[in-house]
Amino acid sequence: MTASMENQKANHARRPNGALIAVGVTVVLWASAFVGIRSVGHTFAPGPLALGRLLIGAVTLGMIVAVKRGPVLPRGNSWWFILAYGVAWFAAYNVALNASERHLDAGTSSILVQGGPLLIALFAGLLLKEGFPPRLLAGSVTALIGAVIVGAASGGGRHTDLFGVVLCLVAALMYAIGVTAQKPALARTSALSATWFGCLIGAVACLPFAPDLWSEGGDASAGAIAGLVYLGVFPTAIAFTTWAYALGRMPAGQLGATTYLVPVLATLLSWIILDEAPAALSFVGGALCLAGVAITRSKATIRRGTRPRPAQAGGLGTESRIQTDGLGTESRTQTDGPGTEDRPQVPVESNALPGGVSGGLADRS
Repeated sequence: MTASMENQKANHARRPNGALIAVGVTVVLWASAFVGIRSVGHTFAPGPLALGRLLIGAVTLGMIVAVKRGPVLPRGNSWWFILAYGVAWFAAYNVALNASERHLDAGTSSILVQGGPLLIALFAGLLLKEGFPPRLLAGSVTALIGAVIVGAASGGGRHTDLFGVVLCLVAALMYAIGVTAQKPALARTSALSATWFGCLIGAVACLPFAPDLWSEGGDASAGAIAGLVYLGVFPTAIAFTTWAYALGRMPAGQLGATTYLVPVLATLLSWIILDEAPAALSFVGGALCLAGVAITRSKATIRRGTRPRPAQAGGLGTESRIQTDGLGTESRTQTDGPGTEDRPQVPVESNALPGGVSGGLADRS
């Protein structure tokens, strides 16, 4: 009995650490996507670029799913949520973002897209019943100011047109809708399966761009093809899966705030890879982004003699589910109300990723 309790405590301790590692992987790879899009954007138009990424991502994830002996099929109305984020996030967001970078500089694009995390916090508070924690709001505003400074410093005084602004705002909205829809879907399937299904749906939605992708791919250089493959495997297949893993274990609003770090890392990667030295003001904005994310991750001190507020039921994400922890052990969990975390119960079985990879991306059988 004591050994069982100790195992449960160990699994619970690994869970947040695995989620934080997944967040770190996601943020770094998504930041690298801005550099990748910029490098291949002159070869592939927005639609074909999005389709190419999604096809490569779907094939990559499909091979992993095959090794795992098939996906975890969602139950109930989860397919509607998967359809929503597959079309909105995987398809529409990518096309809009690719198109916006043809009209705006990277700095301005990063400012406008960072409206997405604020919308996620709003949608999560209203629809997922996560509430509006003061620290989340304060940290989000702080990080957004930092992102604006980073974007303004890297803009370089380039021309900004209204159509590009509209495209970026559409991308931010699609991003927020996608994350909000994905949260409840993860209650009934695994991160790997949820990402694969979303990638497949997004690819189907982008199939009208297939003739252009074929034509542009035939004329593309080896470097451009390699860049497209990178975008499909790493920022798409891997990063979206690690994001889904973290989203299944963290409040959507809090997780969305971590993406304020993307412009900071994108600026650093551009400096390293493209030799684009950032302005001094970018470091000030980066510090604010880091401070803002730290605020969203901080916890309020509970005064002596008070009890934590009990969890509230309700919202799109409130239902029991099977979750996979950091070492592939599945446990029955319950999604609670605002500001609460999943609470592991009795482990039921164990399965790990091929090759012994840990970190909780194991699919459920």
